[in-house]
Amino acid sequence: MNDHSPTENAGTTGNPEGERLQKVMAAAGVASRRVCEDLIAAGRVAVNGLRVEEPGRRVLPTDLVSVDGKAIQLDTTKLYIMLNKPVGIVSSLNDDRGRPDLRRYTSMFHERLFNVGRLDAETSGLLLLTNDGELAHVLAHPSFGVLKTYIAKVEGVVNQHTVNKLVGGIELEDGLIEADKARIIGTPSNDETVVEVTLHSGRNRIVRRMLEEVGHPVIDLVRRQFGPLHLGSLAPDAMRDLTKEEVGELLTIARGAKGDSARTADRDDASERDAGEDDTDD
Repeated sequence: MNDHSPTENAGTTGNPEGERLQKVMAAAGVASRRVCEDLIAAGRVAVNGLRVEEPGRRVLPTDLVSVDGKAIQLDTTKLYIMLNKPVGIVSSLNDDRGRPDLRRYTSMFHERLFNVGRLDAETSGLLLLTNDGELAHVLAHPSFGVLKTYIAKVEGVVNQHTVNKLVGGIELEDGLIEADKARIIGTPSNDETVVEVTLHSGRNRIVRRMLEEVGHPVIDLVRRQFGPLHLGSLAPDAMRDLTKEEVGELLTIARGAKGDSARTADRDDASERDAGEDDTDD
């Protein structure tokens, strides 16, 4: 079996007011009801951490269901939208300076969506819009360690010594910062370099500040990856729904983080407690 969760006692039916598990799974887009019944019978489905093998189990939208260890979203009112934010758009739902903001995208939905983290106006790339507040908190807060990958075109020729400095640690005015990964991916001209930087920090404009500190100011910055999400071929200014697989990966991260008491205890760390309140992600 792929899921090593403990098994519920035989005859457990869950909440009698809930919906049958296979029906809820089918409504969530996992598979047809018949296939969902087969998944349950094979012991591949868990509810609240306990493996279920009887299709009569009833569940509520608040129950945590997984298939083969990957979380699924039962609440069909939750939306998860990927946006390729173009340069010039402020990551705010109500910019007090009258600049173009995210309302041009969120106004297309009846649900109240908000952005997970921010990209400054001059940074483009992957931004997640959702109405799932619990998931947004986990993904945005640096204490949970969700990685973000950026492609930066910078001034000057970057060498391996500089890359090693990015990973080894740079002292900025607000403390030491280390990239989780960094590499050179191109040299479009004799006075420009393209580098890839991956980190989980939530400090304000951190990628730009790191690269400027090592002598290579940013010319252009794009976020290509956010946790398990990849921008792919999504055009600038375009949006798309996340796939069921992508949502499952995000929920799996969020539920795992929620159960990690050590990380949860650190989430109010004063040095990065504003992770969702300013231009933290670049």
